[in-house]
Amino acid sequence: MSIAEAFAGIALGLSANFGGPFFDAKVIDQGEAEHDDGGSIVDPGEPIDRACSAQIDACTEAMRSEQGYSDKDVRLLILRATIEGDLDTDAMVEMLAGPGAGLFSIQSVGTDPMAVYWECRARPA
Repeated sequence: MSIAEAFAGIALGLSANFGGPFFDAKVIDQGEAEHDDGGSIVDPGEPIDRACSAQIDACTEAMRSEQGYSDKDVRLLILRATIEGDLDTDAMVEMLAGPGAGLFSIQSVGTDPMAVYWECRARPA
């Protein structure tokens, strides 16, 4: 068992017993577009949903100093052990439950030193 898996187990157990702070969510990736020989998009591709568990929090001071920061931005933590693959700013995140339920666009993404969670600056879409 990895540290990320152990932490996710603890976080999800506490959330189940106490009603948060991690809630069901999904990452929505845009599908691969299909282009014709001239480079025009002929099929935009189907979006791909990936289930995960996430928490909404207040932005950090570092996030507030990033270029493009808006006072509507939030800190979004996604447990890495609950999602397959990588995460980038092309994805959207839909919080399916909890006080922050709704759709968010990812403005920046990073991870913690132990790779337990993805740390995103996100904006309500």
